[in-house]
Amino acid sequence: MDARAIIAKLRGGDVPSAQELAWFAVGLSDGSVSDAQAGAFAMAVCLNGLGAQARSDLTVAMRDSGDRLRWGLPGPILDKHSTGGIGDCVSLVLAPALAACGAYVPMISGRGLGHTGGTLDKLEAIPGLRVDLDEGAFRRVVNETGSAIVSATANIAPADKRLYAVRDVTATVESLDLITASILSKKLAAGLENLVLDVKLGSGALMKSAEESRALAQSLVQTAQLAGCPTTAVISDMSAPLAPALGNALEIDEVMQVLCKGKGGRLLELSAALGGVLLENAGLATDLDAGIEMILKSVADGRAAEAFGKMVFAQGGPVAFTENWSRFLPEASVIREIPAPKSGYVASFDGEALGLAVIGLGGGRQVESDVVDPAVGLSDVVSLGAKVSKGQPLLKIHAAREDAADRAAQQVLAAIEITEAQPDLPPLIYERIVA
Repeated sequence: MDARAIIAKLRGGDVPSAQELAWFAVGLSDGSVSDAQAGAFAMAVCLNGLGAQARSDLTVAMRDSGDRLRWGLPGPILDKHSTGGIGDCVSLVLAPALAACGAYVPMISGRGLGHTGGTLDKLEAIPGLRVDLDEGAFRRVVNETGSAIVSATANIAPADKRLYAVRDVTATVESLDLITASILSKKLAAGLENLVLDVKLGSGALMKSAEESRALAQSLVQTAQLAGCPTTAVISDMSAPLAPALGNALEIDEVMQVLCKGKGGRLLELSAALGGVLLENAGLATDLDAGIEMILKSVADGRAAEAFGKMVFAQGGPVAFTENWSRFLPEASVIREIPAPKSGYVASFDGEALGLAVIGLGGGRQVESDVVDPAVGLSDVVSLGAKVSKGQPLLKIHAAREDAADRAAQQVLAAIEITEAQPDLPPLIYERIVA
C-alpha cells in the first residue's frame, strides 16, 4: 500500500479497494499520510467521486480508525446531525429537549466549516465550557445529564479529524462522498441506536439545489442503514438564516430565548420536527405528531432548559448559566444597525455571503489556526418576506473594530435583496427520506 498510488488511482478516475481505503484511513490516523497527501486525496475524491460502495467502504474505514463506544443506559441512544447552515443552532435546543423526553444524546459535533457555523464554536462562547472531554468524562456527562455535546476525542474516528481539518482549507467541503464519510464515521462510532439527519437546501447550505440535497440525503441514509444504524433524513430550508442571528455568542443567546423565554419561530419548529422523528423511531412516541408535541412540551415547561443548564455545568460552564446567561456571554465593542437602502419586501438572502461576512468579522476561520472571536456576528436579522421601509434596520453588526464593521456592512447589504413584489416563502421542511 502506498499513499501516492492510491491518490494516483483516484486522480485517474479509478476507485480504490476497501483495503486501500482502510489503509489510507489508518495512515490519516497515525500520521503516516502527510497533510499534503490528505489534501490531494480530498481533492481527487471531490473531483472524481467514489460511488456508493467505495463511499460506504471509506465511511466504515474512518469509523474503525479509532474506538467505537458502547452504551448501557436505560433509554435509547439518539442523535441528530445537520449538514451545515447559517443561524442553525438546532443541536443546542434539541439535545437537552430529547434528554428531557427520556433519551440519551451523546452528540459528537464539529466546528465551523466553509461559510457555515459550528456547534462546538458556539458552545465555547460560554465561559469555561469544555468540548474536548475524554471518553470517561463524556460518558459521565451523558449518564448524569442525558446529553453532552463534544468534539471527537483523539480515539473517535481520528482519520476524520485529520481529513475534516484539511477539507476546510482546501476547498473540498462540498464533496458528497467526503461529507457522508465525515458525518457518519463520527456518528456511527458513538454507538447510536437512531439518527436523524438535517440536510439543508438553499443559499446558506453547502448544497444549493434540490437535486444535490436529495442526493446527499439518500447517500447518508443508505450508508448509515448499511452500517446498521436506523436513519431518517429531513431536507429543510436554508434560503434564510434559521435563527435571526449568526455568530457564536449571538446564537447561544437565541437558544436561550427559545429555552428560557418561550420564543418560537423557525428554530423551535425545526427542532421539534427533527426531535419528533427521533422519538417516534425510538418508540418513545406513538407517532410523529406525538413526538413533536413531546419536544414542544419539554421546552414550554422548562425541562429542556433545565437539562441544558445541567449539561453546561457538567462540561465546565457556569452553574447558573440559564438563569442569567447575558452576563456570561461576551459582547462586541462595536454594534451597528444597518438600515434598509429602500422600501419593499425582503425577497432573498445570499446565505453564503452572510456566513462569509461573519467569518470576515472573526467569527469563523479563514485558515485552520485562526482564533475565533465569539462575540462578533450578525443579530436581529430581518425575516425573509418581511416588509421594510427605507431606513428601517435590516440587522445589527457586532464587530471588534469599526473598519471590520464597515466591510461587513457592504457585504450584508449586497447579500439581501429587496423587491417591490412580495416573494413566495419556501416551506421549512421539503421532504423526509427513509431507507
